[in-house]
Amino acid sequence: MTQTDWSEVLSPEEYRVCRQSGTERPFTGVLLNESRDGMYICKCCGADLFPSESKFDAGCGWPSFFKQHSDNVGYREDHTHGMHRIEIFCNSCDAHLGHVFPDGPEPTGQRYCVNSVSLTFKGDGVEIKG
Repeated sequence: MTQTDWSEVLSPEEYRVCRQSGTERPFTGVLLNESRDGMYICKCCGADLFPSESKFDAGCGWPSFFKQHSDNVGYREDHTHGMHRIEIFCNSCDAHLGHVFPDGPEPTGQRYCVNSVSLTFKGDGVEIKG
């Protein structure tokens, strides 16, 4: 899809975060406190990204996970805002998801810090868009 196509199917905030690598304000995401069993999928293309059993409360204000699902999450260096971070994105559609940090719980030690607005939660007959 072109950027124009994305801007027509996503809300302005979804577009800013997912297509322009923005960040939602902490503690505002719909999925921050979601605790049901299911799968967190890409808001843009529906690819499976994070299983609910890997979600944990990192206290940072964004949904956090200690592992990804399969190889659907990609990584690239991010040097914006005078920092060195690792950006995470959807390998299927290149949607910006957030960043990954090496301060998560075992068994991976990773903290995938994800914008709620870049996700949709699916589980037990319920679908919640972040």
